[in-house]
Formats: sequence, C-alpha cells, structure tokens
Amino acid sequence: MYNGRYILEGHIPVPCEDLMEWGDWFQKADRHVAETTIKPDVSVSTVFLGLDHNHDGNGEPVLFETMVFGGENDQDMDRYSTWEEAVAGHKKMVKKISK
Repeated sequence: MYNGRYILEGHIPVPCEDLMEWGDWFQKADRHVAETTIKPDVSVSTVFLGLDHNHDGNGEPVLFETMVFGGENDQDMDRYSTWEEAVAGHKKMVKKISK
C-alpha cells in the first residue's frame, strides 16, 4: 500500500516513496499556492499538504487545502486534488469571504 507522501515538481504532485527525501523536500519547499488578506484580521490561505487526505482511498489523492483564518468564517476549509483546482478554490473562497 502506498504511503500517501507527495512532493511537487512544478505544480504537479508526484508520489515520494522515500521518507527522508520527502522530509527534506517538505522542510525546504514553498508549498503556498495562494494567500489573500481580506481584512487585517481575516485571510485565506491555500497550500500543498504533501500528504494524501483522501482517507477512504477511493478516487484521486486530496493534496491541497484552502483555509480561512479569522472572522466569522474562521477555519472554513476546502480540499482539492490538483494545483488548478486549488487555485480556483482559493478564488471561490476569497469571493465567499469578501461578501
């Protein structure tokens, strides 16, 4: 069974079998997809997680996450499988929070 660790090559998630390689990459990599400040105390951040969060094992790996920090929607979150989905999801969350 695969261990669920991934690294990014450009914007493409690639499985990484070697724990040391993954840990070294994870420690040094810029995993941010997007970050938007809505108000001084409210922001939206989208990152590459590096671990598959599709815990039931059905379908595509879930590797990206958008989360709201602060405000009435604090900790609202969505997750995605691809960089492109993450970018679109970030924009959608920013629009939702900015209303």
